[in-house]
Amino acid sequence: MAKLKIRGKELRKLGFSNDKQSSLALNILRTHFKRLDKPAIILLLEGLINNPESYLNDSKWEILANDLVKTRLAEDRKEQVLWSEPLAYQAFGIQHIGKGAIQQMEVAMSLPIVAAGALMPDAHRGYGLPIGGVLATENAIIPYAVGMDIGCRMCLSVFDLPIADLVEKKSRFKALLNENSRFGKAVFDDPMDDEVLASNYFSEIPLLKRLHQKARTQIGSSGSGNHFVEFGRVEIQEYDEQLKIPPGEYIGLLTHSGSRGFGATIAQHYTKIAMETCLLPKEAKALAWLDLQSTEGQEYWLAMNLAGDYASACHHHIHQRMIESLGEKPIAVVENHHNFAWKETLDDGREVIVHRKGATPAGKDVLGVIPGSMTAPGFIVKGKGENQSLSSASHGAGRAMSRRQAKLSFSKKEVRSVLKKNGVEVIGGGIDEAPMAYKDIHEVMNCQRDLVEVLGSFYPKIVRMDNA
Repeated sequence: MAKLKIRGKELRKLGFSNDKQSSLALNILRTHFKRLDKPAIILLLEGLINNPESYLNDSKWEILANDLVKTRLAEDRKEQVLWSEPLAYQAFGIQHIGKGAIQQMEVAMSLPIVAAGALMPDAHRGYGLPIGGVLATENAIIPYAVGMDIGCRMCLSVFDLPIADLVEKKSRFKALLNENSRFGKAVFDDPMDDEVLASNYFSEIPLLKRLHQKARTQIGSSGSGNHFVEFGRVEIQEYDEQLKIPPGEYIGLLTHSGSRGFGATIAQHYTKIAMETCLLPKEAKALAWLDLQSTEGQEYWLAMNLAGDYASACHHHIHQRMIESLGEKPIAVVENHHNFAWKETLDDGREVIVHRKGATPAGKDVLGVIPGSMTAPGFIVKGKGENQSLSSASHGAGRAMSRRQAKLSFSKKEVRSVLKKNGVEVIGGGIDEAPMAYKDIHEVMNCQRDLVEVLGSFYPKIVRMDNA
């Protein structure tokens, strides 16, 4: 080591903050870099100090790199103070929104980075930002205001097939659902390939590199909980130039799912970093944010967008499998996501990050689907671009009771009776997804007449969910 002529004092000058880090560095140099001269050693160590994240997967440097990253995070920790009064926001259908969701929204509107907000009529208590909450921030992204299921979305394919087929050929449609959809831990043995899996981000962002195989394995499948793949009746009352479907009845395929374990891991990873660097009072802890100019903020932004593309690909694979099995091409497809963040501009010209956690984008003439429940219709809508809602609408009916409350309130027999009465057959599903656990979709839609125009309806008939 004498040949290297570098000492602990010099290492500390380079940026190694303690004896532990200096000792680790010296041991690595002795073991792996004996023959390098001093200038080359200095150059190597400067690269490590300046960007330890790029060494996290290097077997020689990973322990030291991890310690350097932790030290940097500790130095960057900053206590944040909430505003004494929350910024004013508009709540649509507040009579249908519980106190818990309102309290969460008021905390969110007290963040020093917030620019505007709105609460949708399907809102209910979530983790951090309420489900149905819309939050605009300045130069900051909040992972938990996007949500765990990044890019969760709806996708509707409309087929010009006789609606009577859903009854007369029910066994065929049930078979199509079983053959062409997978839920939870179940995945396809032969997942379809997709260009999203070839993204450079999988090699450029360390976390995504570790998730590439999981993404490849789970693509084309759906999550658990309230995610579904279902056939139903589409009803169009009037012709709309944008939707381009003549009035009448059609068969629709509607899917609801997100970015699977891929998106969930991204959310967990960057939320942990946000919480370590952005110190907030207990009631606001889950709203910790990342500065968009920081390395971590930029990484999350890229990873979030990739997860959104991945979620879309999952839906497209389900629909493509179904199209091939049906031997019929759709006459229209409507798709939108509701757990995401977008760069948008407010009326006053400020560029902001609009988080929609369980809220549907409803910009002027933007198409979307707002589902009801297993026994209630969903709606094909066109946004009106309402400023007070930040061009947003509800993402569904919204829960009237928690999953736990639903399990304690209803029996399997009660749920089966309600489904039968409404002519709906469900493959899988649990009591926590009982139709009675949801708000009245008609009341919710009535509260957002200024936000969206209804173009058509979708009535579920054959539904597949997890736990089949």
